[in-house]
Amino acid sequence: MQKMKIKQKRYLQMKTPKRVAVKVGSNVLTRADGRLDIARMAALVDQIADLHKRGIEVMLISSGAVASGRGALPHLKNDDSVTGRQLFAAVGQAKLIEHYYNFFQEYDITVGQILTTKENFVDQTLQLNQKRCMGAMLKNRIVPVINENDTVSVKELMFTDNDELSGLVAQMMKAELLVILSNVDGVFTGNPEDPDSELIRTVQAEEDYSQCVSNSKSKYGRGGMMTKMKTAKSVAKNGIEVRIANGTRQNILLDVVLNPDTAVCTRFLTPKNRKK
Repeated sequence: MQKMKIKQKRYLQMKTPKRVAVKVGSNVLTRADGRLDIARMAALVDQIADLHKRGIEVMLISSGAVASGRGALPHLKNDDSVTGRQLFAAVGQAKLIEHYYNFFQEYDITVGQILTTKENFVDQTLQLNQKRCMGAMLKNRIVPVINENDTVSVKELMFTDNDELSGLVAQMMKAELLVILSNVDGVFTGNPEDPDSELIRTVQAEEDYSQCVSNSKSKYGRGGMMTKMKTAKSVAKNGIEVRIANGTRQNILLDVVLNPDTAVCTRFLTPKNRKK
């Protein structure tokens, strides 16, 4: 991973989006002891409810099931086998959706659970059925809570991580914005812990900052910043702006969606919002 200097370019301001896909990673939702961070889940729901009240449709792609299951089954927490992941996911997903359901109910918002697999984005019939279901949920002001179905996924057919899943969902449902919430502020010119590293505010299609990013994976998830950047560049190239931000910051989702010019994040620009 190399450190480099950047020169930020000007861009056109994007209108407030009407449909947003929000991906929240395991490291945002998991405490140091491996259990779910209930307070952070509640804070995330508060922000989504605010967007919902403004008429913005939100699709939530939420990690955390496996981590939640590990917390519920401490005597098995070191089991990294496929069967172990399936067991953690089965137990953890039930806890995860229960918390989301209860938190959203405080705002009289209904949620629906969608557990999907990579096959559902490859087979046209399965993809159409999935798209229709999500579309019906959004039409009826129901917030879809989406995750990979780890209980039936095998390694050969798994998503790289939920960053990849969020990108596929955003494109399938024609979202205007994809927000990826991680435990860092975005893409940096070097190691984020290095005080000399700068946050890269905007990334355009032809720019490559891969040399600045480590291949290391997150503590509780399957991915890392490299997969986030790969997803972001691919999605932005297809016309959907992507913003990577730190999900542990207070009210970061509202800032990133409503005030992107001042929000602390990295924006991956589409060809349309570049300034020539």
